[in-house]
Amino acid sequence: MNSLIRAALISILLSIGACASTDVSRYAAEKPVLDLVRYFSGTVDAWGMFQKRSGEVVKRFHVVIEGREDAGALVLDEHFEYSDGSRQQRVWTLRRQTDGTWQGTAADVVGVAAGVVAGNTLHWNYVLRLPVDGRTYDVAFDDWMMLIDEHTLANRARMSKFGVHLGDVTLFMRRRS
Repeated sequence: MNSLIRAALISILLSIGACASTDVSRYAAEKPVLDLVRYFSGTVDAWGMFQKRSGEVVKRFHVVIEGREDAGALVLDEHFEYSDGSRQQRVWTLRRQTDGTWQGTAADVVGVAAGVVAGNTLHWNYVLRLPVDGRTYDVAFDDWMMLIDEHTLANRARMSKFGVHLGDVTLFMRRRS
């Protein structure tokens, strides 16, 4: 399948999935209000797991996120350590758009991540290029982050490919004092 057709199919499937998703605006009145720059400036620890669609936990991980503002962007330097001993780094560059939405890029993100913050919640959609057993797969993420209190953020991401649910990533983040 050529890349143009594949990109069109992915866009259509993401659009269909977005239609069925909860509208982030329903959380507009929720407190505390999530300010991405304020929350992620400094060091944040995160603990998470990846579960197959069956619920089986495949991998657990710890992430140290160093956040900083740089030339009008929020840069998140993430260092992952997985339960199997492997390590990974991802550097996100997030930019607030004039309409209040957010866009993000990283080396392993296909295209641009798009997000909206309402109240205490961020809803992201993006495609991540994931290495699995020596191969690489482009996987769609429907990613929700919800601020619980000023230091704690819960994150749940649904992973799919061609509209088929592959599994979920769950994280709990905590800002360091």
